Amino acid sequence: MTSPDLLRDLEWRGFVQQATPGLAAYFARGPVTAYCGFDPTAPSLQLGNLMPLMLLANLQRGGHRPIVLMGGGTGLIGDPSGKPGERPLLSKEQIRENLQRQRDQMARFLEFGAGPSAALLLDNAKWLGAQSLIDFLRDVGKHFTVNVMLQKESVQARLDTGLSYTEFSYMLLQAYDFLHLFRERQCTLQVGGSDQWGNITAGVELVRRVENAEVHGLVAPLVTMASGQKFGKTEAGAIYLDPKLTSPYKFYQFWINVDDRDVERYLKLFTLKSREEIADIMARHRDNPAKRLAQLALARDVTERAHGKEAATNTAYATGMLFGDIAVSTVASDDLFAILAGEIPTIPMPRGGTDEVTILDAVVRTGLAKSKSEARRAIEQGGIYLNEQRIDDATRKIRPEDWIVGRNVLLRKGKKEYALLRRGDS
Repeated sequence: MTSPDLLRDLEWRGFVQQATPGLAAYFARGPVTAYCGFDPTAPSLQLGNLMPLMLLANLQRGGHRPIVLMGGGTGLIGDPSGKPGERPLLSKEQIRENLQRQRDQMARFLEFGAGPSAALLLDNAKWLGAQSLIDFLRDVGKHFTVNVMLQKESVQARLDTGLSYTEFSYMLLQAYDFLHLFRERQCTLQVGGSDQWGNITAGVELVRRVENAEVHGLVAPLVTMASGQKFGKTEAGAIYLDPKLTSPYKFYQFWINVDDRDVERYLKLFTLKSREEIADIMARHRDNPAKRLAQLALARDVTERAHGKEAATNTAYATGMLFGDIAVSTVASDDLFAILAGEIPTIPMPRGGTDEVTILDAVVRTGLAKSKSEARRAIEQGGIYLNEQRIDDATRKIRPEDWIVGRNVLLRKGKKEYALLRRGDS
C-alpha cells in the first residue's frame, strides 16, 4: 500500500529540489516504478551515492518499486554533469569489475527479491550495446534539437573548457534509458541529484513525444557541509562504502565528526528514522551537545546499514575505547582489537616469550616515545597507561594477565596517543 503523503515526507527529509508538475497527484494514484542511474566509473560507491540510494529506499518504503540502473553502457561514455573536464574512458573490463563490486553494496540499502515493491537491478549495456547507430539517430536523435541540448546546464558549464561529441551525446543515451524502462518495466519516474535535472527532463520529453505518455522526474539538492568542505571528502580523500578502501572505523568516524549544524539534516537524509525519532534524538542532543548523541545515532545507523550490525557495534566500541568513553575490559574481543590494529600503531609480537617485555621497552617500540629516557619521564609523570590503567613504574613488566583475550595490550600516552601490542596466531 502506497503512502499518500510520500512527496511531503520526501520534502521534509530534504530530497526534493525540483520535480515535474503533478508528481504528488501521480503518487496518489498508486504504486509507481522509479529508477536512478549509477555509472560504475569507480571501484566502489562513495558517500555521494548515498543520497540517491536513500531516496530509492524511501520510495520503496512508500510502496513503490525502485530500479537501480547500472550504467554498464553509459559508463563507457561518461556523464559530463558536474565535471569540469572530460572523463578518462575506462576499459570494458574495468567497467564490468566496478559494476559487480557496486552491485553487492546496493543490496545493503534496498530490498531485492520477490514482491510488487522488490527492487530490480539492471544494466543498460544490455540494450545500449544492441543499438545500431543508424537506428538510434533515427528513433532517438531526431527528437532532440541541438539548440535545446546546448541550453542544458551540464552542457553550458563545459562550453568554455570544451566538450567532446562523446559526452555531448550522453543526454540522448540517458533519455533512451528512460524510454526503454518505460516500455519494458512500466517505469514512470526517474530520480537523481540536482545535476541530473537536464538529463532527466530530456528523458521525460522523449517518452512524451514517442509514447504520448506521462512520466515524471525528481531531483534532490546537492548535499553540502556547513564547514564548506565537500560532502564525503576528508583530508585522506573520498569515503568509500567498500571496507577495503575505507575501513568501517574511518567510515564511522566521518559520521561521528559531523558538524552540529548538519546532523539533523543528515539524520533525515541518511537514516530511515521517523519524524518522532529524529525529534527525540535532537531534543536529547540539545540538552547536552558535548555527548554528541545525534552524531552517535547517525554514525551507528549509517555504518550498520553500510557494513552490518557487527561491524557497526565493533567500530562504536573501538571509538568509545579510544576516546575514553568505554572501559577496555567491558567490551574486549579480538575482532574489536583487529579493528584497532588497522587504525593505530601496532607492533606484532610473537606468541610466546613476550612476558619479559617492560612497559619502558613497549613504549619505545611502539613509537609513543623516541627514547628510553623520554619513555621513563612519561611513565614517572603518570602519562602512560596500560589497558587504560596508569603506570608509574618504568621497570614493570607486561604480565600474562595483561594480554586481553590472550593477545592484545593497549598502550596510551597522554589523552589521545594510542598504540597496540598484538601477539600472533601461533
